[in-house]
Amino acid sequence: MNKKFSTRMIVEAGVMIALAYVLSLLKVWQAPLGGSVTAGSMIPIIIFAIRWGGVEGMFVGAVYGAMQFILGPKWSFHVVSILCDYVVAFGVLGVVGFFRKSNGGRVMGITLAIALRYAAHVISGVVVFASYAPPETTPVIYSLIYNSQYLIPEFIISVVVYGLLYSTSKERLFQVN
Repeated sequence: MNKKFSTRMIVEAGVMIALAYVLSLLKVWQAPLGGSVTAGSMIPIIIFAIRWGGVEGMFVGAVYGAMQFILGPKWSFHVVSILCDYVVAFGVLGVVGFFRKSNGGRVMGITLAIALRYAAHVISGVVVFASYAPPETTPVIYSLIYNSQYLIPEFIISVVVYGLLYSTSKERLFQVN
Protein backbone atom coordinates (compact mmCIF):
# COMPACT_ATOMS: atom_id res chain seq x y z
CA MET A 1 0.00 0.00 0.00
CA ASN A 2 1.20 3.50 -0.81
CA LYS A 3 2.27 5.26 2.40
CA LYS A 4 0.48 8.44 1.34
CA PHE A 5 -2.87 6.74 1.70
CA SER A 6 -2.22 4.19 4.40
CA THR A 7 -4.64 3.88 7.27
CA ARG A 8 -1.78 4.36 9.71
CA MET A 9 -0.77 7.69 8.15
CA ILE A 10 -4.35 8.98 8.16
CA VAL A 11 -4.87 7.96 11.78
CA GLU A 12 -1.59 9.55 12.86
CA ALA A 13 -2.55 12.73 10.98
CA GLY A 14 -5.88 12.89 12.81
CA VAL A 15 -4.30 12.23 16.19
CA MET A 16 -1.56 14.84 15.65
CA ILE A 17 -4.03 17.47 14.43
CA ALA A 18 -6.24 16.84 17.47
CA LEU A 19 -3.27 16.93 19.86
CA ALA A 20 -1.96 20.15 18.28
CA TYR A 21 -5.39 21.73 18.67
CA VAL A 22 -5.69 20.71 22.34
CA LEU A 23 -2.18 22.05 23.04
CA SER A 24 -3.12 25.32 21.30
CA LEU A 25 -5.85 25.80 23.89
CA LEU A 26 -3.22 25.76 26.67
CA LYS A 27 -2.09 29.36 26.25
CA VAL A 28 0.78 30.81 28.24
CA TRP A 29 0.12 34.25 26.73
CA GLN A 30 -2.36 35.64 24.18
CA ALA A 31 -1.54 38.63 21.94
CA PRO A 32 -4.37 41.17 21.63
CA LEU A 33 -4.98 40.72 17.86
CA GLY A 34 -4.22 37.03 17.50
CA GLY A 35 -1.21 34.83 18.06
CA SER A 36 -0.27 33.19 21.32
CA VAL A 37 2.42 31.36 23.21
CA THR A 38 1.17 27.81 23.75
CA ALA A 39 2.22 24.58 25.39
CA GLY A 40 4.15 23.39 22.34
CA SER A 41 1.19 23.21 19.95
CA MET A 42 3.41 23.03 16.84
CA ILE A 43 5.20 19.88 18.02
CA PRO A 44 2.58 17.32 16.92
CA ILE A 45 2.61 18.70 13.35
CA ILE A 46 6.43 18.73 13.41
CA ILE A 47 6.54 15.11 14.63
CA PHE A 48 4.12 14.08 11.89
CA ALA A 49 6.31 15.77 9.26
CA ILE A 50 9.42 14.04 10.61
CA ARG A 51 7.69 10.66 10.54
CA TRP A 52 5.97 10.94 7.14
CA GLY A 53 7.84 13.59 5.12
CA GLY A 54 7.63 17.18 3.99
CA VAL A 55 4.77 17.03 1.50
CA GLU A 56 2.59 15.02 3.86
CA GLY A 57 3.57 17.29 6.76
CA MET A 58 2.70 20.42 4.82
CA PHE A 59 -0.70 18.99 3.91
CA VAL A 60 -1.47 18.02 7.51
CA GLY A 61 -0.22 21.42 8.74
CA ALA A 62 -2.50 23.19 6.25
CA VAL A 63 -5.47 21.07 7.39
CA TYR A 64 -4.63 21.94 10.99
CA GLY A 65 -4.44 25.63 10.06
CA ALA A 66 -7.86 25.48 8.41
CA MET A 67 -9.22 23.78 11.52
CA GLN A 68 -7.69 26.51 13.69
CA PHE A 69 -9.52 29.11 11.62
CA ILE A 70 -12.83 27.24 11.72
CA LEU A 71 -12.80 26.39 15.45
CA GLY A 72 -10.75 29.19 16.96
CA PRO A 73 -11.33 32.89 17.56
CA LYS A 74 -11.61 35.01 14.42
CA TRP A 75 -9.34 38.03 14.16
CA SER A 76 -10.07 38.74 10.50
CA PHE A 77 -12.04 37.33 7.59
CA HIS A 78 -9.77 38.92 4.99
CA VAL A 79 -8.63 36.30 2.46
CA VAL A 80 -4.95 37.19 3.02
CA SER A 81 -5.39 36.65 6.75
CA ILE A 82 -7.18 33.33 6.29
CA LEU A 83 -4.45 32.08 3.97
CA CYS A 84 -1.36 33.57 5.62
CA ASP A 85 -2.34 33.33 9.29
CA TYR A 86 -3.81 29.85 9.10
CA VAL A 87 -3.36 27.67 6.01
CA VAL A 88 0.13 28.81 4.97
CA ALA A 89 1.44 29.57 8.47
CA PHE A 90 0.72 26.08 9.73
CA GLY A 91 1.27 24.35 6.40
CA VAL A 92 4.91 25.45 6.33
CA LEU A 93 5.53 23.56 9.57
CA GLY A 94 5.68 20.48 7.38
CA VAL A 95 8.95 21.76 5.88
CA VAL A 96 10.63 19.98 8.79
CA GLY A 97 9.92 16.73 6.97
CA PHE A 98 12.39 17.65 4.23
CA PHE A 99 15.15 17.73 6.90
CA ARG A 100 14.13 14.57 8.75
CA LYS A 101 17.16 12.35 8.13
CA SER A 102 19.29 13.67 11.00
CA ASN A 103 18.75 15.32 14.35
CA GLY A 104 20.73 18.39 13.28
CA GLY A 105 18.71 18.59 10.09
CA ARG A 106 15.49 18.39 12.07
CA VAL A 107 16.50 21.30 14.31
CA MET A 108 17.44 23.26 11.18
CA GLY A 109 14.07 22.29 9.68
CA ILE A 110 12.21 23.45 12.80
CA THR A 111 14.06 26.76 12.61
CA LEU A 112 13.24 27.21 8.92
CA ALA A 113 9.60 26.15 9.38
CA ILE A 114 8.97 28.63 12.18
CA ALA A 115 10.82 31.36 10.26
CA LEU A 116 8.51 30.70 7.31
CA ARG A 117 5.50 30.78 9.64
CA TYR A 118 6.77 34.13 10.96
CA ALA A 119 7.08 35.45 7.38
CA ALA A 120 3.49 34.40 6.63
CA HIS A 121 2.20 36.20 9.71
CA VAL A 122 4.27 39.30 8.90
CA ILE A 123 2.79 39.43 5.38
CA SER A 124 -0.70 39.18 6.84
CA GLY A 125 0.12 41.87 9.38
CA VAL A 126 1.33 44.27 6.69
CA VAL A 127 -1.63 43.65 4.38
CA VAL A 128 -4.49 43.21 6.85
CA PHE A 129 -3.49 44.76 10.17
CA ALA A 130 -1.50 47.80 8.97
CA SER A 131 -4.09 50.21 10.38
CA TYR A 132 -3.12 49.12 13.91
CA ALA A 133 0.46 50.36 13.48
CA PRO A 134 1.19 53.50 15.49
CA PRO A 135 1.69 56.61 13.32
CA GLU A 136 5.44 56.69 14.00
CA THR A 137 5.89 53.02 12.96
CA THR A 138 5.66 51.53 9.48
CA PRO A 139 3.31 48.56 9.02
CA VAL A 140 6.32 46.32 8.26
CA ILE A 141 8.12 47.20 11.49
CA TYR A 142 4.87 46.93 13.45
CA SER A 143 4.16 43.48 12.00
CA LEU A 144 7.73 42.28 12.58
CA ILE A 145 7.60 43.33 16.24
CA TYR A 146 4.03 42.17 16.87
CA ASN A 147 4.57 38.66 15.48
CA SER A 148 7.96 38.19 17.12
CA GLN A 149 6.46 38.69 20.58
CA TYR A 150 4.74 35.31 20.42
CA LEU A 151 6.70 33.40 17.75
CA ILE A 152 10.11 33.76 19.39
CA PRO A 153 8.83 32.15 22.63
CA GLU A 154 6.95 29.53 20.54
CA PHE A 155 10.20 28.74 18.70
CA ILE A 156 12.10 28.32 21.97
CA ILE A 157 9.37 26.10 23.43
CA SER A 158 9.27 24.00 20.25
CA VAL A 159 13.03 23.42 20.16
CA VAL A 160 13.17 22.59 23.88
CA VAL A 161 10.20 20.20 23.71
CA TYR A 162 11.61 18.58 20.56
CA GLY A 163 14.97 18.14 22.31
CA LEU A 164 13.36 16.60 25.39
CA LEU A 165 11.22 14.23 23.32
CA TYR A 166 14.16 13.27 21.09
CA SER A 167 16.44 12.55 24.03
CA THR A 168 13.88 10.32 25.72
CA SER A 169 12.05 8.56 22.88
CA LYS A 170 13.86 8.93 19.57
CA GLU A 171 13.55 5.24 18.79
CA ARG A 172 9.73 5.17 18.60
CA LEU A 173 8.40 8.70 18.35
CA PHE A 174 10.68 9.88 15.56
CA GLN A 175 10.78 6.69 13.52
CA VAL A 176 10.75 7.68 9.86
CA ASN A 177 8.04 5.88 7.87
